[in-house]
Amino acid sequence: MIQVITDSKKIEQVLKRNVEKVIDYSHLKKSLESGRKLRIKLGIDPTGPKLHLGRAIALWKLREFQELGHQIILIIGDFTGQIGDASDKKAERKTLTLNQIKKNIKNYKEQVAKILDIDKVELRYNNEWLSKLRALDVVKLAQQFSIYQMIERRNFKERFIAKKPMRLHELMYPLFQAYDSVAVKADVEIGGSDQLFNLKAGRKIQEVYHQVPQDIMTLEMLLGTDGRKMSTSWGNIINIMDPPQEQYGKIMSIKDELIIDYFRLASRLPLEKIAEIKKLLDNKELSPRDAKALLAREIVSLYHNRQIALKAEEEFQKIFQKQQLPNNLPLLKLSQAQMNILDLLVRTKLCSSKSEAKRLILQKAVEIDGNLINDWRESVSFHKKPKIIKVGKRRFVKVVGKKVKNI
Repeated sequence: MIQVITDSKKIEQVLKRNVEKVIDYSHLKKSLESGRKLRIKLGIDPTGPKLHLGRAIALWKLREFQELGHQIILIIGDFTGQIGDASDKKAERKTLTLNQIKKNIKNYKEQVAKILDIDKVELRYNNEWLSKLRALDVVKLAQQFSIYQMIERRNFKERFIAKKPMRLHELMYPLFQAYDSVAVKADVEIGGSDQLFNLKAGRKIQEVYHQVPQDIMTLEMLLGTDGRKMSTSWGNIINIMDPPQEQYGKIMSIKDELIIDYFRLASRLPLEKIAEIKKLLDNKELSPRDAKALLAREIVSLYHNRQIALKAEEEFQKIFQKQQLPNNLPLLKLSQAQMNILDLLVRTKLCSSKSEAKRLILQKAVEIDGNLINDWRESVSFHKKPKIIKVGKRRFVKVVGKKVKNI
């Protein structure tokens, strides 16, 4: 049986690092000091197949609780994902089908295991209990909140004033997330700062079901590489499972003003060390580029290992400082002599979809043999010689057509 650790320094770190708000701070601190094993809840809606570094902040906080000996409950929202949380959205969120959700969660366990001791995690899926609620159960949940409370939330209020569509199911999302806390008897729930209303709803619904209301911990949010919120549609995310060279290159591309935030939120370096790096940057004794290189090594080491991180660094320097092609350039042999550029980018797996390929072409991020591609309707011929396709700054593929021999 794992003993709960009550070391004051470690508790202080759990309560302070990357934390924006705790409700109720004194109650949670006493609970952690008591030696009682707490049930710590985090819910993840499967909006996509990859978890990015922004989501990893909460997983690392769970890791801190886990290392103190507490029980981690990770809830995959296979039910709530079909509704969609609109807490941080300025427009109606696209709903997902159950089949889409099943595809998205296929590798979640593997990704989470990069951070948590997955064998000790209580992994749950909220379809297990939410799909069994009766109509009267949903009415009971809805009775605890007024329409005014719901539409007073910033994004809903803005949409309401602008007369933008706002569906009833969006207002019900917090009720279901709140019931998750009842179902798993959560002592603590963790979430992003944009989740505060939903987390508070959990406290209220637990009281309705005669449970002690959970304490709440909201965490700071990590911006994307371009300074906007991390979003797959904007292409400004860094994923937990990105290949090391891609992960390294993306970190090197972040805005200079985000360097220290990334050290705090995405690395595990001690805060004292991060303060030293900040001082060196402020005094111009350390260049932003060298600081990013240190950051990239730390993060790639975290999700891969140190040796792999050093190889990724070497590869990055080769491509960007020496203007050379990477080692082990992927090779794709095709049976046809030409192909539409969108189909080709998907076939080479440089893009996950035609829509992503089109977006990247319009953003002037696609080159073939060093020439920029401007027209997404273009067909690429590769029957005479191989073509080197480059997407962004880090992704390359060598394509060989059917008539090419002796490459």
